[in-house]
Amino acid sequence: MSRIEKAVSSFKGDFNCAQSILSTYAIQYGLNRDTALKLATGFGGGMARLGRTCGAVSAGFMVIGLKYGMGIKEDIDVKEKTYQLIREFSDQFQGIYGSSTCKELLGCDINTLEGKNYYSQNDFFDRKCLKYVKTAAEILEKIL
Repeated sequence: MSRIEKAVSSFKGDFNCAQSILSTYAIQYGLNRDTALKLATGFGGGMARLGRTCGAVSAGFMVIGLKYGMGIKEDIDVKEKTYQLIREFSDQFQGIYGSSTCKELLGCDINTLEGKNYYSQNDFFDRKCLKYVKTAAEILEKIL
């Protein structure tokens, strides 16, 4: 199973968008799956369903940071490379969907009962969010 398929499968299971992306890629960059799942929990639904940056996008940023990010002994050039790759990831995602903000991507506020109902009634899990997770993984595959 490819990492793209694994991320999608994870999202179809019990995990949110951010968990699905981060846990799929984290192991190869030194973060165990359980820790990745815990770390990414609060990023689903645009950060705890607040509708901010899409969780799949936020997790994509974290994965790029795991691979290229600046650690304790790294120089500033490493940080700049990480920022550049994150901007590239963001530009590609926004180029496809026009936004990386959960509320804009969904067209509703899933932090409200009305928004949650609209999300469910319109099957946005399958019609929208699944595509966002898949696209985030596809972009990561190109960048990594």
